[in-house]
Amino acid sequence: MSELAVTVLQFGLLLLLWILILSIIGAQSRDLMVSKKSRTRAGASGSPKSNGGRSGGHQDSQNQAGQMPRPRARRLVISEGPLAGTELELGSAPIMLGRAQECTLVLEDDYASGKHARLFPQGSRWFIEDLGSTNGTWLGEEQLTRASTVEPGEKIRIGKTALELRT
Repeated sequence: MSELAVTVLQFGLLLLLWILILSIIGAQSRDLMVSKKSRTRAGASGSPKSNGGRSGGHQDSQNQAGQMPRPRARRLVISEGPLAGTELELGSAPIMLGRAQECTLVLEDDYASGKHARLFPQGSRWFIEDLGSTNGTWLGEEQLTRASTVEPGEKIRIGKTALELRT
């Protein structure tokens, strides 16, 4: 092999290394931005903490910020997609969403994974997390990268299916 070919090969490998480094930096900065948005959102809507050790018998009519308490979601409603109009009563058990027959809510959506996402209660709030799906799970305009709180009326999108919690 000629010296010119070796030099070109070395520069090519160096270029590929820099492309890899820059793509890693870009991915990290995108992850930080998504994380920052999630923290801002969680800070504005509260966090999934317990009721501070109080017993369930007495609750203040207002939370610590002086706001009226939010109503608890009671139903999961499919508003768009093949199962539009379907409603599911919410209890205390998590809800598995996906195309697999063992899911709590079986989605007839070609863009949904077998076990696509999980909707679960924690205290008086509901959270959704993507379970490593191929096409992702969207909460409002943001693609989920970790579990996030779901407010009643907020749109969850899985493929062509849109769902929301309702009181």
